[in-house]
Amino acid sequence: MITTYRRVLGLPGALVFSLSGLLARLPISMVSLGIVLLVSTRTGSYTRAGAVSASFLIANAVLAVFQARLIDRMGQSRVLPFSIGVFATGLVLMMTVVERGVPAPWPYVFAAVSGAAMPQIGSCVRARWSALVPDRALLQTAFAFEAVVDETVFVVGPTLVTLLATTVHPLAGLSAAVVAGVSGTAVLVSQRRTEPVPGGPVRHVTSPMPWRVLAPLTVSAFTMGVLFGGAEVATVAFCDEAGHKALSGVLLATWSLGSLLSGAAMGAMSLSASNATRYRWGLLCLGLLLVPLPFVTGFPMLATVLFLAGFAISPTLIASVAWIEEVVPADRLTEGMTIVTTGLAAGVAPGAALVGVVVDAYGASASYWVAAGAGLLGAAVAFGTTPLTSRAAPARAAGDRPSPSGSSS
Repeated sequence: MITTYRRVLGLPGALVFSLSGLLARLPISMVSLGIVLLVSTRTGSYTRAGAVSASFLIANAVLAVFQARLIDRMGQSRVLPFSIGVFATGLVLMMTVVERGVPAPWPYVFAAVSGAAMPQIGSCVRARWSALVPDRALLQTAFAFEAVVDETVFVVGPTLVTLLATTVHPLAGLSAAVVAGVSGTAVLVSQRRTEPVPGGPVRHVTSPMPWRVLAPLTVSAFTMGVLFGGAEVATVAFCDEAGHKALSGVLLATWSLGSLLSGAAMGAMSLSASNATRYRWGLLCLGLLLVPLPFVTGFPMLATVLFLAGFAISPTLIASVAWIEEVVPADRLTEGMTIVTTGLAAGVAPGAALVGVVVDAYGASASYWVAAGAGLLGAAVAFGTTPLTSRAAPARAAGDRPSPSGSSS
């Protein structure tokens, strides 16, 4: 496994742009929670805190694809500096008006501005891997490494923002998110040698999107978002009912740990199954592994089931990214990846809300059916998706790939 990862990370510039991408991605897992912690502390209202956080998330979901399209056409080095600047400015202004007690609509406006501009770092990093790695088997290892990075972000980020906001200052968590986002993005943008060649102005982009794959894949990703958002709330509610709410963080970390381990293992494997097949069966396994949760009554068994279910997360996400990379035109790759990831993000809030309704009506254990059902529904959509296996645009020309001998400084 170490040898396989060394081959990938040893490519010129790879380690630097991937690790800077990790730092730049931390705000994804920190800002929404940080807003809730800040606003609820300063106003005493969780309803208002949730509304400000929702302003950030909705604006991000609405404009993420537009930003990704600009990145594909103009290049990461031209779009990301502007995006991170607006993101940081909007977030700092939101923090300032909340701290000073400025009434609505300003907290919502500045949160929305920040969310709309938040850089699509994950898609940008994966686009760099796709441009840098010529071998498909090695590219799977690169995507597996990024899945591990994603899990690291979602283990470290929420813990860090909560610790800073509750023990240092309510503004400290969001301030750390701003610093991480700005510094990580700055380093990533500086790696010009590994930046994919942009597609050019709008009038020159003619490659069609493979919507017969991308549309159902986005719907399937939405159901995964419902699964993730629902399982998280259900776990918190389960622990709360048992009088040990603090254990919810440990249990969710156990879930992420299973995903992290499987993602790391995937990078060392050579699989003959197609990306479409791996995605379909991975999501089906994820849904099936959640089916026992409504019948679990104790914490040890709950931790065990979540840990095992976590092993299906990273392989499924890795396969989804590889499937997108396989069929989406090279000059619209960032856009294609962002469309699917936006679909996944869009499902989190509805999943959490639906589980909340079920918890109030039937209890925490029953609410796990929402997560399991979403996974099975997503698998059904995936199995019905047309197995297109070739790009919708011509392969990259030899000059489109960054020189493997170039430096990354």
